[in-house]
Amino acid sequence: MNQALPVQPNLVIEVVPGRTLEGNPLNDPSFRPVPVCLPPSYDGKRRFPVIYLLAGFASTGVSFMNFSFGRPTVPEMLDTLMRKGTMPEAIVVMPDCMTRYGGSQYVDSTATGPYESYLTEELIPWIDSHFQTIPDRRHRAVAGKSSGGFGALRLGMRHPDLFAAVACHSGDMGFDLCYRSNFPAAARTLERYDGSLATFFTRWESLDKKPRGEFALLDAMAMAAAYSPAPLRPVPENMLLPFDPYTCELIPEIWERWLQFDPLVMIEREETREALGSLTSLFIDCGSQDEYNLQFGARTLSKKLHGAGISHRYEEFPDTHADTSYRYRTSLPLLAEAITP
Repeated sequence: MNQALPVQPNLVIEVVPGRTLEGNPLNDPSFRPVPVCLPPSYDGKRRFPVIYLLAGFASTGVSFMNFSFGRPTVPEMLDTLMRKGTMPEAIVVMPDCMTRYGGSQYVDSTATGPYESYLTEELIPWIDSHFQTIPDRRHRAVAGKSSGGFGALRLGMRHPDLFAAVACHSGDMGFDLCYRSNFPAAARTLERYDGSLATFFTRWESLDKKPRGEFALLDAMAMAAAYSPAPLRPVPENMLLPFDPYTCELIPEIWERWLQFDPLVMIEREETREALGSLTSLFIDCGSQDEYNLQFGARTLSKKLHGAGISHRYEEFPDTHADTSYRYRTSLPLLAEAITP
């Protein structure tokens, strides 16, 4: 059963059934709350283009509704942009692809569940059947930040039949720089638990206040669950870490599995270039002081896109990784313009 919950004008939360998520390895819910921002003139008759907005790691669709003193929530920002005419009217959908490990990276994984399939094969048709969308790839876009930016970019690379425009804010890429720097902290934490991921994770889940200093290990587990799952191992050890916990040396065969998901590797494939070249709009940005070194990956991606003759817009702004939702004021109007009939 699904139920629309009115939250504020033009915003509802739909409880969407996820049949593709039933029986997932982590026993995460298959029914997911999905905020949907409707245009100010939405009347149930006129059809609108759709933007899918993906949350970052350890966040989900409802996180976009979080109140923060001194700045609007993302739904409030969208409503203002549309009412002022700064952004063409569009439906904005905020999916829930959360897992017990903190996120899914929006990929299909035997360690967490088929979240890419859920989004592309189930959620999009569900939204198209329940709202007055324009159900055509020319009028559909995907955007996100951090892990959500990675997800948006990868979905654009892999599903040009579904999306015509993409925005990637501070997306995970350049894995050598953005992930490897976390491995020593993850290894130190794992050593405190005698090398047992199960002991660490059982304690982590039991705590009301999660220790910030141990987050690097949870992050490494989540990324490993997405990129190098080991489904024959019991939860929560059903992934292969790409480094030796004792020496912190990379394990080449596992690290190579990770790299196949790196947008900087994916862009070298002909089919990926063709997919990105088919987009009507590709927007990429990153803070120039990003703590996870994502600005370097973004610069490299932009360089590769230029070399391949793929049209895109790349911007840097003077900020770090956190609290940059104000950048949606730049990207979402561009996407809406690109997909509006």
